[in-house]
Amino acid sequence: MNAGRIIGLVLLAVGIVLLVVAINATQGTTEQFRQSFTGKYSGQTMWYMVGGIACIVGGAALALFGGRLSHTH
Repeated sequence: MNAGRIIGLVLLAVGIVLLVVAINATQGTTEQFRQSFTGKYSGQTMWYMVGGIACIVGGAALALFGGRLSHTH
């Protein structure tokens, strides 16, 4: 397994953790109160969601195509 795929798997795992943290944060009393009145979550929760999704997408792409991209000369 090459370095690109390993980095991809690590990013995928980090993204899943960030997304789980974000989902757990949305269930908190403060976040539910804020969402009820403003219609959106706090900036920190949104960054966890966006970061988690970005890491999942990037990590999956590296894990799937990381080995192939390094051999295209």
